[in-house]
Amino acid sequence: MPASDDLYPPAQYGWGWILLAVAVLVVIALGAWLVIALTKPKRSLTIAGAPASAPLFVDVLGALRTDYLGRIQQIEDAYRSRNMDPHTANLELSRTVRAFVNEYSGLEAPVLSLDDLEHRGVHPALIDALRRHYYPSIFQRGRPIDPVAGAEAARKVVTSWH
Repeated sequence: MPASDDLYPPAQYGWGWILLAVAVLVVIALGAWLVIALTKPKRSLTIAGAPASAPLFVDVLGALRTDYLGRIQQIEDAYRSRNMDPHTANLELSRTVRAFVNEYSGLEAPVLSLDDLEHRGVHPALIDALRRHYYPSIFQRGRPIDPVAGAEAARKVVTSWH
């Protein structure tokens, strides 16, 4: 029997545990590589002299304007056919114009108040449309502003926004 002053050697781990740890590290590295490889955008092959498949920047903005002008026309048509009351039409026109500004320029117009937009110095057509057509119809009591005039103001914002 060993004396109480004798030292015991440290416990040794078997080779199986070391192999398991290395295997776990390899699986983690492989998983990370797989995530990167599957989420990386594919490179496109372009042939010299062939037309580019992506539309030009100007065409994208033109298509955005066309889309929003169509939405404005739908709101005006719904109002004229009595499927939408003036209050709702002006509310939808305000939402549409703000969404256009947000999508076109990245400005968070849908969540900014009129005062916030004025302080940021946005295009005067948007301020004018909000102040004269949408805010009075949405927030004030009484008869709402004619949505046909609001639709024209919305068109002005969409066509003149830079």
